[in-house]
Amino acid sequence: MDDHSLDIERGIGSDDIGRFADSLAESLDRQMRIAFEPEERKHLRKFSSTEVAEILRVSTSNLRNRHKDGSFPEVHTDKRGHRFYSSEDVDLMRDILSRTGKNAESYKPGRRDGDRLQVISVVNFKGGSSKTTATIHLAQRYALRGYRVLVLDLDPQASLTTFFGFRPELEFADGGTIYDALRYEDQRPLSSVIKKTYFNKLDMVPAGLMLSEYETETANALASRVQPIFAERLALALEEVEADYDIVLIDCPPQLGFITLTALAASTGLLVTVVPGMLDIASMSQFLKLASETVKAVEEAIGRRVSWDFVKFLITRYEPSDGPQTQMAGYLRSILVNQVMTEPMLKSTAISDAGMTQQTLYEVDPSQLIRKTLDRALNSMNAVADELEQTVQLAWGRR
Repeated sequence: MDDHSLDIERGIGSDDIGRFADSLAESLDRQMRIAFEPEERKHLRKFSSTEVAEILRVSTSNLRNRHKDGSFPEVHTDKRGHRFYSSEDVDLMRDILSRTGKNAESYKPGRRDGDRLQVISVVNFKGGSSKTTATIHLAQRYALRGYRVLVLDLDPQASLTTFFGFRPELEFADGGTIYDALRYEDQRPLSSVIKKTYFNKLDMVPAGLMLSEYETETANALASRVQPIFAERLALALEEVEADYDIVLIDCPPQLGFITLTALAASTGLLVTVVPGMLDIASMSQFLKLASETVKAVEEAIGRRVSWDFVKFLITRYEPSDGPQTQMAGYLRSILVNQVMTEPMLKSTAISDAGMTQQTLYEVDPSQLIRKTLDRALNSMNAVADELEQTVQLAWGRR
């Protein structure tokens, strides 16, 4: 009798599901180790002169001349004489430009005296809206642009954590995640669970399955009137590290539970991802209605109004050649007008192909993808990030 017949005879139980999970975890661990050999950690590639010029917003000729006159240090050069830059090189050149270039302030776009930390929650009621994809690409783009960025993974599924090269089911089985900074007993400082990443100026706080316990614990804590309540816990945790960052990006779970409400109450801005389809828009409408009613209850509990500097809707997985999608995007803009971002995040095989190896568009080696496809996806992602960056700058009172 084969294994399939035995399964039919005795049924598949919880032990079998556990074995499936163990087998997958072991296989994924092996794959991650192979992918990141010899360091067994992800590392960031170097960037071409064209890419660096775009990041710094200078011309390639300016870049070349700066190297010729010695005001920029020399960097890695290949056999053909092409320069390639690490993110640390880019940051050093940005610092030089801020002291010697025209419009020097533009090279230091982060917070200034009086600017409050921008905490942006990326939310949606429905899975598959590219929430995690948007979060990690925005975080990496802003780090490359010179912002000090912190990313919080608030989804117990920990997809964002995995994207950064961690293995949550193995590395954080005994703690070290955002849960430790939010839980009601033995709470730890947020700084103790912040992880440095392979991206210069980009730190992250991982998630893990234990974070799902926060939902049950919060219900019990509310019944017992434990202070501070859930709506204040993340905001208070962030106060400890506020001076170290310009932007905090939060990847929220795809439901409106206590975890998401904790993030919403700590946020200064919201980015709602939405696929331009009738069912997705209907789901988002329900999310917004429920969020509105629930946040009102939170306001009563904490005795203050919850408000945000901005709420933006980002159209994701967009295909311009798809007639119904174009119609739905127009429909959304006709109702929400300026709240909908002008730039959509295009659906692209470059994103999915890079994601196969847990990489983003900024990490993947350009030679591994079709150049035209990669450039199209990168231009779209950069445009989305730049538009949201302007929104952040406006929140700081700059134009």
